[in-house]
Amino acid sequence: MSKRDYYEVLNINKDATEQDIKRAFRQLAKKYHPDLNPDNKEAEQKFKEVNEAYEILSDPDKKVRYDRFGHEGVNGQAGGFSQGSGGFGDIFEDIFDMFGGGFSGSSRKNAPRKGPDIKYRLDIEFEEAAFGVDKEVEYTRTEDCSKCSGTGAEPGTNKSRCPKCNGAGEVKYAQSTPFGQFVRVGACENCNGSGEIIDKPCSKCNGSGKERKAKKISIKIPAGVDTGSVIPLRGEGEAGEKGGPYGDLYFYINVKPHKVFKREGNDIFCDIPISFVQATLGAEIEFPSLEDSIKHIVPEGTQTDTVFKFKGKGIPNVRGYGRGDQYVKVVVQVPTKLDDKQKEILKQFAVESGENIYEHKKGFFDKVKDAFTG
Repeated sequence: MSKRDYYEVLNINKDATEQDIKRAFRQLAKKYHPDLNPDNKEAEQKFKEVNEAYEILSDPDKKVRYDRFGHEGVNGQAGGFSQGSGGFGDIFEDIFDMFGGGFSGSSRKNAPRKGPDIKYRLDIEFEEAAFGVDKEVEYTRTEDCSKCSGTGAEPGTNKSRCPKCNGAGEVKYAQSTPFGQFVRVGACENCNGSGEIIDKPCSKCNGSGKERKAKKISIKIPAGVDTGSVIPLRGEGEAGEKGGPYGDLYFYINVKPHKVFKREGNDIFCDIPISFVQATLGAEIEFPSLEDSIKHIVPEGTQTDTVFKFKGKGIPNVRGYGRGDQYVKVVVQVPTKLDDKQKEILKQFAVESGENIYEHKKGFFDKVKDAFTG
């Protein structure tokens, strides 16, 4: 059976770059890998074909000979699984990572690792968010054991190198396939990947090298924060591994609602009731604000839902420049319980205004009916 063109196998053009060839191989090798296609002879054959095509086209010398002479120019040069200049080993490391393994020589498992981050929800009052506040917070995190200083061994005892992995924390595993034998690396079961054997575990942390501790910390909440604001404190998270640094602590701000004010951005809004007389005759009203109250003259004849704006009375900008405004909407309260004297006064007012309070006034639907009936 004649071989297919290698460019056709990888579904690329002859002018494909090195990255194009590598990308095409990576996709197809994962697609037809035997571990993903057990007992599938067709996938097994395609996997072998893809490997062969990549081995030739990823090698500059072999690619030149193939482009000039075709398969005859590279006979006997394909079919192996070398880790040559074409980056074949890097590609296969990607593939084997899918199945939980890597290639020998990997030192990532024993490398220092940063500790996990901690997320903390911090509830604050509306005024605290507006003007800033210093808070003392208590939380719990994992720290290096205070007795063994994070070694996991009882003080005065030693750790020894794991005899199975020779301190590497990893052991090689041979995996046989129809195309040869691959060597990958997994965590050593004897030392759980640490590379060390503890002769006598620490009595306080049971050999883990870690303990949970309560910690108090002061945090400065800047003026202008809002719900959803995040304040990071570096190095205040969980302890790292293998001597790695501590993680970070993130405060997620939640601002409690206010009884009077509502916030939109850096502006604040409130509804303030005023009496019928104040709205009619005008009056000096004292409006609440986040700081000192605001005295303002409401002009006579003010209608309900009228909004007054007070510049610079809102929330400070969290970045330190400018400040929002305050908007006050007045709501005219119509009296509901009047004594006879008050009713008589209003009737006299109606007479003086030329208003017949007993006259039947047409409503909206009556006016609509008149418009269509003529």
